[in-house]
Amino acid sequence: MKKNIEKILCGRKKKSIIDAALSPAAVILFFYHDKEKYFILFTERTNKVETHKGEISFPGGACRHKDVNRAATAMRECFEEIGVHERDVEILGELDDIVTITSNYVITPFVGTFPYPYNFVINEFEVHRIIEIPLAVLLDSNSAHESHWFYEGTSYSTFSYHYQGNIIWGATAAILKQFLDLVFNQSQKYD
Repeated sequence: MKKNIEKILCGRKKKSIIDAALSPAAVILFFYHDKEKYFILFTERTNKVETHKGEISFPGGACRHKDVNRAATAMRECFEEIGVHERDVEILGELDDIVTITSNYVITPFVGTFPYPYNFVINEFEVHRIIEIPLAVLLDSNSAHESHWFYEGTSYSTFSYHYQGNIIWGATAAILKQFLDLVFNQSQKYD
């Protein structure tokens, strides 16, 4: 499956967003295999962080001047948040850039994998916990919901994914949806 994901992601033109008014950021959607199942890794942010408190997200964060590119940002943040070393990560490709509406970031999402099981080291200031969700659950149309959200007078059509009381929404859900649509042809209407 890894080769198929890499082929799909590398065989398309990524949509980039360049806007000086937005702060650049990068995340990694980790896709991995454990005992006959595929999983996607998420983190739940603590209430101590500056933005997106308590939200479920992919490892990653804001770019710093010392980062040579967005992939370096994603790798640095991933190590800082959950202790995954760059040497253990295989980047399979990129998804389209996405803008966060409430915090004015333009996020570059990468898709990667790592050897599993992994000895995670959680940064307790940034990450409350790691959430590993089986791919089969995310591909089940019962886990995805379409809704409308209003922010500063504008209506946005959004998706959210539900798993064992966890709700994945916002930019994370949009990134996840693009990954599922591209790799597993999941373009369909959700509840």
